[in-house]
Amino acid sequence: MMKVECTRLPSGLTVVTEQMPHLESVALGVWIKSGSRNETLGEHGIAHLLEHMAFKGTARRTARQIAEEIENVGGEVNAATSTETTSYYARVLKDHVPLAVDILADILTESTFDDEELRREKQVILQEIGAADDTPDDVVFDRFAETAYRNQTVGRPILGTPDTVMSFSADQIRQYLGRNYTTDRMFVVAAGAVEHDAFVRQVEERFASLPRTPIATPVLETARYTGGESRETRDLMDAQVLLGFEGKAYHARDFYCSQILANILGGGMSSRLFQEVREHRGLCYSVYAFHWGFSDTGIFGVHAATGGENLPELMPVIVDELRKSSMNIEQQEIERARAQIRAQLLMGQESPAARAGQIARQMMLYGRPIPNEELMERLSGITIERLTDLAGRLFFDTTPTLSAIGPLEQLAPMNDILSTLTGKAAVPHAVAS
Repeated sequence: MMKVECTRLPSGLTVVTEQMPHLESVALGVWIKSGSRNETLGEHGIAHLLEHMAFKGTARRTARQIAEEIENVGGEVNAATSTETTSYYARVLKDHVPLAVDILADILTESTFDDEELRREKQVILQEIGAADDTPDDVVFDRFAETAYRNQTVGRPILGTPDTVMSFSADQIRQYLGRNYTTDRMFVVAAGAVEHDAFVRQVEERFASLPRTPIATPVLETARYTGGESRETRDLMDAQVLLGFEGKAYHARDFYCSQILANILGGGMSSRLFQEVREHRGLCYSVYAFHWGFSDTGIFGVHAATGGENLPELMPVIVDELRKSSMNIEQQEIERARAQIRAQLLMGQESPAARAGQIARQMMLYGRPIPNEELMERLSGITIERLTDLAGRLFFDTTPTLSAIGPLEQLAPMNDILSTLTGKAAVPHAVAS
């Protein structure tokens, strides 16, 4: 029987574990309630740069020693930056948990941000930015977020720009670190063959030097969904198209309803969009729907990838499926969506790494672990009437966001695309290149 235990240290740091007795390994990490959205106007990309620099040497270890010590025991260590969170995590056999805790604490409390390492890592990130720009399905999502949240940090690409990345100094990284990496915003989580009390003692000892209060007030600009349009014509084999609408924040009543709706419309091979657009009409090789939740906003979208010659027929079919969802949804579709979400939830809990991440997200969002029974209870209250009402509000009452890249000569104007849905003109915020 798996058991989640939570301890809040006197320092304000929260430690959470879930023991999975059948395992020999432990996935552990530190999750910070801070990401690219917490950057100031002049810090675009610094959250991601900090994540890279954390592994480039501390007062006790060189970059090579960090890598060698964890790999000498067969473990692995990595990190990730998102819009609202950053995580540093490791996976090791149970006997080596103290080493993993020591390394994670070392990189988060004693990183030196050496100037030569900083120079090299900037070049690595420039290559990362270039690779992303060469990947159309990355570019279309970046433009999508920038258009949905115009001129706001929540819509900016996490990697930053070549100019901003090259401008950062070690002192600027330390300022971002001191403003955001404080105990009230950090959660240390472990799942697997872990003993809670022993883990708490290790964390308390090694993370004792973490600051409790920020050096300055953390930045978080309230999100304002704007919508609009971004088109970039490129000489590519395929067109990547995203059509989106304002969604729901994590704490909104309709958040889980939005997740179910996205699943019904485009969550798998049995979904409406896949069956109608890909299987029945053969208009694209990929189509799916999604719903992103943030702390104070959300976005609902449909992504399709197809040849440019299919765009005139493809877009009206997608829009028509959205319109139909506001008129009729079958109970069987709801049950299938619930079953898929439940299966994803339970299957994810068979992986200690996935489970640690799941617990960390719940702690950051809700301040406590959410039992499976409670999550399923939230899903069980979703009815046909709630879904059709939500679809009507999502697709009729918000300014749409369109992002497209590739051979777009046959992609109709936004007003024409949406004519079967809204019967009214879209707000013109077009950006073309």
